[in-house]
Amino acid sequence: MARLGKVLEETSTPCFAWVLMSNHAHFLLRTGAIPLATVMRRLLTGYAQEFNRRYRRHGQLFQNRYKSILCEEDAYLLELVRYIHLNPIRAEVVGNLERLKGYPWSGHSALMGQLGRKWQDTDYVLGYFGRDQKDARRAYVSFVSKGVEEGRRPELTGGGLVRSAGGWKALKALRKEGLRIKGDERILGGARFVEEVLKQAEEDFEVRTRAAGKGISVEALAKRIAGHFGVDRDDLRSGTKTRKVVKARAFLCYHAVRKLGKTAVELAGDLNISPSAVSKSAVRGQALVREEKLDHILE
Repeated sequence: MARLGKVLEETSTPCFAWVLMSNHAHFLLRTGAIPLATVMRRLLTGYAQEFNRRYRRHGQLFQNRYKSILCEEDAYLLELVRYIHLNPIRAEVVGNLERLKGYPWSGHSALMGQLGRKWQDTDYVLGYFGRDQKDARRAYVSFVSKGVEEGRRPELTGGGLVRSAGGWKALKALRKEGLRIKGDERILGGARFVEEVLKQAEEDFEVRTRAAGKGISVEALAKRIAGHFGVDRDDLRSGTKTRKVVKARAFLCYHAVRKLGKTAVELAGDLNISPSAVSKSAVRGQALVREEKLDHILE
């Protein structure tokens, strides 16, 4: 739990729902400047290494790689919050909603105000149910209670997630062309949402392909950004914290992570800063890119 909170805060990744079960866990997250793959690697790999050191063991800790489902927020956010938080009741770990309210291994307790989880975005979820917190919690509980009798819903957990716009045929066609949606991802949403996701994935792939074709490395990108902001390339690797250098470093981290596909660990070594500092800088860079529209820097 400590590592989860630390990673989510450092990568500015909002968490709306979560539950820890005996042999698996569920997290409902919104990704931003830092890719989900980076967030999960820092969470799972880091935990496995710490666990192995603590118990003097070696080798793999988790049975399988995580599976991710990309979801359309408007249509599915509340359904997923409810489904995830009802896991302990469906598994008969917790007897009823009243006991779930104080159960520490589910985000439901934070939404009910019983346990504080500063990394869990309870305000966003409760905002769907009303402005007054007390009334919102009452409406939220009513909504969750209606899901108790629904039982397992395979359409929310991996089965039946092949959607329109060609479904997996479209994905397979894109993969033949070299495009992959990382991990065992599925898309949960309507036709328009699926089309937009595939279009964005294809555009991101094209940007990376063009960058690779032009030989744009992190070093070349750093020189371009340093020139644009009027700073020395070496300043990006120093501890200098002048406004221009901090801004340039943020742009570099964002573009290198999102456009070149570099990991925070790879960049940390090049910039002489920690991986968490890279993550935070990339988050700042994302906001700056939106403000100053500097996506053309890789063109």
